[in-house]
Amino acid sequence: MVVLGISPDPVERQARFRDKENLPFRLLADVIVVVAEKYGVWVEKKLYGRTYWGNERTSFLIGPDCKIERIFRKVKPKTH
Repeated sequence: MVVLGISPDPVERQARFRDKENLPFRLLADVIVVVAEKYGVWVEKKLYGRTYWGNERTSFLIGPDCKIERIFRKVKPKTH
């Protein structure tokens, strides 16, 4: 099994986060949000009346045949 994390944060920021949280998997930088757009997780968000674009926290279970088997939308990092 392979676990990857992908976010639009730059590599340096991800390295600090990975080290701080002691994550046992690789993080990939998608700074131009190509992957996020292809997977449909680059979405419009609202916070305190402000609208902006950001990643919807989502996990994808991808099978050995490279097909998506299951999608977990709006996941919470602490409980997922």
